Amino acid sequence: METSKMIIEAVGYLGSFLVLVSFLMVSVFKLRVVNSIGSIIFTVYALIIHSYPTAIMNICLVLINIYYLVKMSRKTDNEYDFIQADVNDSLLKYAINKYREDIEKCFPGISLDFSKANCSYVVCHEGRPVGLMVGNKHNDEIEIQLDYSVPEYRDFSIGKFLFSKLPAEGIKTLIYRGSDEFHKDYLAKTGFVNKGGYYEKSF
Repeated sequence: METSKMIIEAVGYLGSFLVLVSFLMVSVFKLRVVNSIGSIIFTVYALIIHSYPTAIMNICLVLINIYYLVKMSRKTDNEYDFIQADVNDSLLKYAINKYREDIEKCFPGISLDFSKANCSYVVCHEGRPVGLMVGNKHNDEIEIQLDYSVPEYRDFSIGKFLFSKLPAEGIKTLIYRGSDEFHKDYLAKTGFVNKGGYYEKSF
């Protein structure tokens, strides 16, 4: 009996822990996923101890999270704006400076001196810059120096949107030689192939 009680309490603590941890996440997508898992576990706990108001509240939280997760997964290209910018563009510089600390965290050892870059693109959502690409363009190839999405939009949709626009700009190949320490999942899910020492994506 005592063991069963401890297991039930552990379920409650786990659910509470996941719900609390979810609010520490910067990514809205991850927040809602982890929050949903925590709420489901806490719902089970509430039903076991017959705390029906708590169960109902957590079921509602799960349904709300599912609604917004589905809405996020249905983002269309129309929700983003594709802007070809000069490397000295004030909007680009503003975004890089604003997210400098996070960029340096995502890409250890990166140099934010893009004075020698010759192409850049900004993806905006509702007028706000949420995705940045800076690189060197040689004919139909871009060697990427920076490919960054702000934390709230790291659901791969920005990368996919950006890459869908590049062929119309005459781009056939992307090369990435930077740090992949925190970037491997993104590179794999957006079609980059590890060539041993660098990554390549062809259109």
